[in-house]
Order: sequence, then structure tokens, then C-alpha cells
Amino acid sequence: MSITYRPKKKKRERTHGFRRRMKKKGGRRILSKRRRKGRRRLTV
Repeated sequence: MSITYRPKKKKRERTHGFRRRMKKKGGRRILSKRRRKGRRRLTV
């Protein structure tokens, strides 16, 4: 078996980053919920 989690900064940014969230309707909903909750960091 191989290790399942191999962290890569670029991959992380691209899949969970702010610009990616803004592209999709659901992502924008996530951001607005996190804003409402008062999260310090909205995305990665």
C-alpha cells in the first residue's frame, strides 16, 4: 500500500483555494457561510 496523503501546496491551493471556490456556485455558498460564522480563514 502507498501513503494516501502526500501534501502539495499547489494542489491544495487549486482544489480548495479562494479562486476555485469563487468559480462554483456551491463554493460561493461555502464562503458566505464561513463569513457568517466568522471564520478567520475562509479558504486554504
